[in-house]
Amino acid sequence: MRPVMTRALALLPVCLLFLLLAAPAALATQEAVSGEGTYGMADDKVVTNTGFLVILLFPLFILCMSLLQWRLDKRKEQRKAISKRLAADRRWQSGW
Repeated sequence: MRPVMTRALALLPVCLLFLLLAAPAALATQEAVSGEGTYGMADDKVVTNTGFLVILLFPLFILCMSLLQWRLDKRKEQRKAISKRLAADRRWQSGW
């Protein structure tokens, strides 16, 4: 536990120095602040389409991750069945 605290205390000045050096670059602007992002003006149509996109992408992400998990579980069960079958076979229990 003690080495973790020592490392954290040693890393603290480095992080603070980085934040102090990065702050001016984050706050620097070449133009007047208009509230316009990199995409452009966010009117009602843009916000609505973005909301619909989020509504569509969350279920698709959950579906893809669920299918991936199902496939990985299927492979794991196959490997367990093979290892159980090999363990039950007496030829493989004798070693050299």
